[in-house]
Amino acid sequence: MNPTTQAFRQRYRAGVHPRYNPWLHGGFVLTFGLLAIGFFASTLHQVIALQWLALPATLLLFNLGIYLVHRYLGHHKRGWARLFYARHTGDHHSFFSPGHMTYDSPRDWRVILFPAWLIVAHSLLITLPAWWLLQYWDANVAGLFGAGMILGYLSYEVFHACEHLPPEHRLARLPWIRQMRQLHALHHRRELMQGRNFNIVLPLMDYLFGTLHWEPDDTHSPSSTMTCLQHQVDIPHPPQAVLAYASSVSQWPQWHPSSLRVEAPPGPLAAGAHFEEDIHAGGRAGHLSWEVHEYLPGHRWVAHAHGEGLHLRLTYECQPTASLGTRFIRTLEYRFSSRWMRLANRLLLKRRIERESAASMLALRDVAQRALAG
Repeated sequence: MNPTTQAFRQRYRAGVHPRYNPWLHGGFVLTFGLLAIGFFASTLHQVIALQWLALPATLLLFNLGIYLVHRYLGHHKRGWARLFYARHTGDHHSFFSPGHMTYDSPRDWRVILFPAWLIVAHSLLITLPAWWLLQYWDANVAGLFGAGMILGYLSYEVFHACEHLPPEHRLARLPWIRQMRQLHALHHRRELMQGRNFNIVLPLMDYLFGTLHWEPDDTHSPSSTMTCLQHQVDIPHPPQAVLAYASSVSQWPQWHPSSLRVEAPPGPLAAGAHFEEDIHAGGRAGHLSWEVHEYLPGHRWVAHAHGEGLHLRLTYECQPTASLGTRFIRTLEYRFSSRWMRLANRLLLKRRIERESAASMLALRDVAQRALAG
């Protein structure tokens, strides 16, 4: 796990009340929801086929409501909804970052489930008044509407919890949940979270509003397992300056022994930028086409690359040190598509690439000190 996510999880867990009971939390939401559905169902009498359409219509309406709330309140600061924004973007998206989407224990449900009181507020302030008004038009439609609103709420909670299960869990392997897990994992990428994949149960509104983003999930394939190498070095300059220098990819050949030539504009590259690089790594020459996926000045820079039979993910992270400097953390993840290259990587290439990566950190420290001091 990257140090930034790990540090946030430690702080968040330390702030959870010692008496918090995740089973009581989840059990209350489920029990209250089922009792509310039972109440609305008890008002039905001789429902005809046309009236039954109120149930799927209500679920679609709830789906739209969740989409709008998630998109416009969960990821944009509004004065009257600042607590929701802080809980969602501030807590949930910091606790679960790309590659670290699973919870470790039931106590982590605190950052997944809505507060327990919210289902009560949803029932009393929204669902019940609407049900009461609809009764004057059609009592059966009103009952199906009430049941649908609570069913939609419970579906959201259950699906969202399943989307943070470990991938080997039997529920996470169910086809529909597996697809929604992938959409939700993509949503948690910082460059996508404000504009893509806001639905949790059914991605219909994302499709209709043009915010659906899909990439295949090949992490379940044994051949797709990525080699991960991480190195760090302390540099006596502020994080923003260090990350800006390291993400100025046109300067990579000055400090990385594997980088021969880079075609890129000067300066740090932001999310969405593309560049080309010629390399000689692990004793092999090659060419990489890069795309920057994330740039948070002073904090994090992420880029992906494709070459001939090779895929890489490169992450730079900066943490301030007590001496007002920066702990620079470089994480390289790569995967070969060829079975023979994967075998060669295990036998030889990984050790070579790791030595080159370690050497690059020392070179970066020395070059960055001189460049930033000037």
